[in-house]
Amino acid sequence: MDLTSHPLVVRARRLATDLLVPEAERIDQEGVPASHIEAVKRSGLLGVAAPAEYGGAGAPPAVLRETAEILAGACCATWFVQTQHHTPVQTLVRGERAVRERLLGPLSRGELLSGVAYAHLRSYPRRPVRVRREGTGWRFDGTVPWYTGWGLNDVMLLAGVTDSDEVLFAFAEAREQPGLRASAPMRLAALTAARTVSLELDGLWLPAEAVALHTPYDRWAVGDRVKTLATSPAVFGVAEAALSLLDDEAAAPLRSRLSGLRDRAYALADAPVPQARGVAGAEGAGHGPTARGAAAGENVDDWGGESVDDSSGEGVDDWAAERLAVRAEAYDVLRAATTAAVVAGGGRAMALTSRAQRLAREGLFLLVQGQTAESRAAHLRALGGAPATTGEQER
Repeated sequence: MDLTSHPLVVRARRLATDLLVPEAERIDQEGVPASHIEAVKRSGLLGVAAPAEYGGAGAPPAVLRETAEILAGACCATWFVQTQHHTPVQTLVRGERAVRERLLGPLSRGELLSGVAYAHLRSYPRRPVRVRREGTGWRFDGTVPWYTGWGLNDVMLLAGVTDSDEVLFAFAEAREQPGLRASAPMRLAALTAARTVSLELDGLWLPAEAVALHTPYDRWAVGDRVKTLATSPAVFGVAEAALSLLDDEAAAPLRSRLSGLRDRAYALADAPVPQARGVAGAEGAGHGPTARGAAAGENVDDWGGESVDDSSGEGVDDWAAERLAVRAEAYDVLRAATTAAVVAGGGRAMALTSRAQRLAREGLFLLVQGQTAESRAAHLRALGGAPATTGEQER
């Protein structure tokens, strides 16, 4: 599919060329400004995956992947702030009616930007954020270790686990308020610019009308696993940006490998998901465990793709192993591409004004973004020269 003329792809390239790339090294040191987010909002890219009836573009996963590659390769910090937005949108599509009708339109049209605070759910059975009923709503207590886009997001999709082992996702305003306090912005080796903080929750109360999803943890975890197996388009975007700093002879072998891996990763993303008996229809952040949306972006869930019943459960681990192997191989090409860019740049590449060193640090970040025990173990096996296979799912 040739996506070069798709209106959203054209807008993404224009945004990258005119704003993100020229400003990227400065933004890396100073932080993503509100003006960058306003430019993203105006571009319509926040609604790329949102339903047309709510003002979004309703574009296919391939368009979301292409625009993600473009933005990540141009300015990974800006990409990372805005990519959080797509999970709340997809959660609302199949979420509770009250909050859907209040927020899906503004999020789809890019009038509001949403962040996410739910990666801590993957620590289960630990419960960093606990939820319990209080009056006509829900009380949140605990710590969100990582929250990106603080000061830039308008709302957040916050999740916790109840005493009955259910996950509850609800929307809150992304600001300090009674029961919610943010840390100082974290200083990180990469993507400090994305304004990541931790959040302390001490009796944050949200009304029932703010709840988007309430489901058993095990049901949610099946769908969440799908997206953590996929290769993020940002890996290809940052690798391609690094290769653009090399001459044709040096770039050609790596670009060939990158192209082949991209094709494999996206073919796997569009393939049906085998499901063991009793798992069919399980939810991610409000969606069934299909692969297509998962590889469109780290925080994107189901796009309504197909699933295949695998009553015996055989084939499910083979399916996961193949995706983990492609993910590990893509990381290897990313590492080679960003290292080559630094080598080609020589001593100048050590300056903070160098694009090569920024891309190398962003590549390090992508190695751990969305990491789970399962994907980490597979990646470590691959680094040690063993196949990145997986057996029983790890937590």
